[in-house]
Amino acid sequence: MTDSGNDSESGHSSSTGNGVSINTSNNNRTNNNASSPSAFASLTAGGRLAKLLAREQELIKTLEELTREIEQLEQAPAEDESGKAAAGAEEDGDDEGDDLEEFEAPEWCVPIKANVMTYDWDSLAAECQFDVILMDPPWQLATHAPTRGVAIAYQQLPDICIEELPVPKLSSNGFIFIWVINNKYARAFDLMRKWGYSYVDDITWVKQTVNRRMAKGHGYYLQHAKETCLVGKKGEDPPNCRHSIGSDVIFSERRGQSQKPEELYEMIEELVPNGRYLEIFGRKNNLRDYWVTVGNEL
Repeated sequence: MTDSGNDSESGHSSSTGNGVSINTSNNNRTNNNASSPSAFASLTAGGRLAKLLAREQELIKTLEELTREIEQLEQAPAEDESGKAAAGAEEDGDDEGDDLEEFEAPEWCVPIKANVMTYDWDSLAAECQFDVILMDPPWQLATHAPTRGVAIAYQQLPDICIEELPVPKLSSNGFIFIWVINNKYARAFDLMRKWGYSYVDDITWVKQTVNRRMAKGHGYYLQHAKETCLVGKKGEDPPNCRHSIGSDVIFSERRGQSQKPEELYEMIEELVPNGRYLEIFGRKNNLRDYWVTVGNEL
């Protein structure tokens, strides 16, 4: 028996000993297709897609973890506050005590911590008629962004609330000193007239830095480096009243928020020595010997 085979351009066939013919042309054709550029590109694209899908799953897992962390952080402040309220009340009380110990009020001052809008002014007026009334009203500013970067630490009051203060009951003869802001000049003069006072003078406080430079602040058109205190008078001069004292200009360092210069108090005490002095809307840093100070921030 002899073996025979046929070769051609498209394939190769051969016979085995049992007469079975094997054609290898299809196998060769398959191998050629697998190694072709289009097949390689298809396999490469499939691999990239698999990697992208795996990356997507990783990102989804990371996003879920971040979401859980954010939820935990949002819940943590509320839990901390409730824990402090329940377990740290004693500690908070100790802090308040420390603040009170650090602050020493003048020995002969009369502080009255009260809401000036609800305070029993009639009882105070029945006990004492004052020679001088000083006030720094928390004027309500008109603009939507009134502070222009400056924080205000107290609640502002509408003009009508300030007007309702029973100032006429507190003094029959004497002076009133009112700190005023730029857009409340006219309103302050109206209040003086309503309360029975006539304008007699004004005081300008030129603010300075620790280096004695002019301390400029925010303003709508111009930067502000001063504040003005209007002075009114009604009735007769109070006892011991002196004339032509001090100066209507104070050069003094700017201190705490809304804290006014100590020189003004000294000027008032020089104007009316041994007088009866009342300050409305006072703060702890305003407390002074022989003054009655009423305010909700004492």
